[in-house]
Amino acid sequence: MAGDASSLAELRSLEQVENRSLSTSPPYWDSDDDGGPKPSDLYGKYTWKIDKFSQIDNRELRSNAFEVGGYKWYILIYPRGCDVCNHLSLFLCVANHDKLLPGWSHFAQFTIAIVNKDPKKSKYSDTVHRFWKKEHDWGWKKFMELSKVLDGFIDADTLIIKAEVQVIRERADRPFRTLDCQYRRELITVYLTNVAHIFRLFVEERRTKLGKLLEDKARWSSFCAFWLGMDQSSRHRMSREKSESIMKVVVKQFFIEKEVTSTLVMDTLYSGLKALEGQNKDKMSKGKYLEAEDLPIPIVGMEKDTFILVDDVLLLLERAAMEPLPPNDMDGTVGEDFKKDSIERNERRLTELGRKTIEIFVFNHIFSKIEVAYQEDVVLKKQEELIHEEEAANRANIQRRS
Repeated sequence: MAGDASSLAELRSLEQVENRSLSTSPPYWDSDDDGGPKPSDLYGKYTWKIDKFSQIDNRELRSNAFEVGGYKWYILIYPRGCDVCNHLSLFLCVANHDKLLPGWSHFAQFTIAIVNKDPKKSKYSDTVHRFWKKEHDWGWKKFMELSKVLDGFIDADTLIIKAEVQVIRERADRPFRTLDCQYRRELITVYLTNVAHIFRLFVEERRTKLGKLLEDKARWSSFCAFWLGMDQSSRHRMSREKSESIMKVVVKQFFIEKEVTSTLVMDTLYSGLKALEGQNKDKMSKGKYLEAEDLPIPIVGMEKDTFILVDDVLLLLERAAMEPLPPNDMDGTVGEDFKKDSIERNERRLTELGRKTIEIFVFNHIFSKIEVAYQEDVVLKKQEELIHEEEAANRANIQRRS
């Protein structure tokens, strides 16, 4: 059984979870053109009511089995703690793990909540885990202090536990959709700042590196001479790259299996990639993807299965290093101030952050290839200079001897 998993416990309005209205997400957030089952088909909820809670003497209790994503699960609770004192312990478990085929694994994100009479005080915890033979249960040994359980969580001697389970369908070749749209919206209210920070940190690090090249006047001048001295066909060839080879690296970079934010990161990158593809497919309908006045001029384009730089690398490098990121004014308000339009606004901004991250990632990938060629050219020229100097020295020695 798992120990204390890395998690972030949050207080969220229960009404926010229960009011699962039809999605009004902006374009791309509800799209999913990958084959196989959709995240909405792999998502489910379960409510467990434990009556006469004060009379329970059992060390552990198991809920009935429930099915999500084609797999059977149950909730395991230790009313007086599992290997810890003064805490209630909670775990999600694979129900029939001993009957599954060798090598099985279920990868899932899940949220478990203990319901309070005051919905705003309900206790939520989220985590993500790959369930397998030796780790077929996962959760929290210290989910809640026992002293706090009596503070509104037991009503008429009944404890109510709710679970949301999202089985994740993975891909290694490109960003993929991970979350049911309403579950995603719930998680956005909690992890919005964390997800935005991940993208901003990545983009800023890459921009800083590009900026250093621009600031080094001698190196920048040398690079410009190298690039302008290259024939047109070579520049054309080096300004493009197969999308599959880049997208594999994107997934490897951003999908960190044990990070609870990785699912939202993947959903954001998926939406950002779709926005980038849509931006290239039909510029005339740009208003349907993002607000027209907010739509930036692209740095990267797509031709079938290939990413291309839309302009000369020297011009694009300056833009990539200097263009501002989307404004950092995302509204993560919850509770009574929680509005659906704020979520839609946040999804639009995340889409633009995802698009910008994909764009900078692609540009950096292509530019790195060009930079390697430049460095090889510099080394080759230095070698040629050394050879010429050595030949000149040899000729001078011969002349002196004669």
